Amino acid sequence: MANGEIRMDAQLDEKALESTLAESLDDLTPAAKTVSEEEFIEVVGGALEAVGGQLLFKMCVENGGEGQHVAAAAVGDGSDRQFLLLTLPTGGGPLKVETASRSTNPVAGIAAAYAGLMDAFKTAA
Repeated sequence: MANGEIRMDAQLDEKALESTLAESLDDLTPAAKTVSEEEFIEVVGGALEAVGGQLLFKMCVENGGEGQHVAAAAVGDGSDRQFLLLTLPTGGGPLKVETASRSTNPVAGIAAAYAGLMDAFKTAA
């Protein structure tokens, strides 16, 4: 592996993952205007494609008096899996990407539990 390449495994630093996603978002973030759910999904889809991530769920919530779109995602598999939280104000602005373990957003705690539930459903099916 050449210097500068980012590996998507347990060695990946959470800050590096957040930075990689932030760099891929420059062209995807909508201008400051009301952001629809469809636009949010398009931005999130582009960001997750850049790192091989998978969308777990999305919702629109009120946080600190501000409406925001929130998506939880997973990158990696098994014990190497990391959970991400992607948030975008409904009134427009930058998409914020952070690992769930570093996030203070109340939705962050749901990501791992949701992924575990989906894993159990897949096993049962």
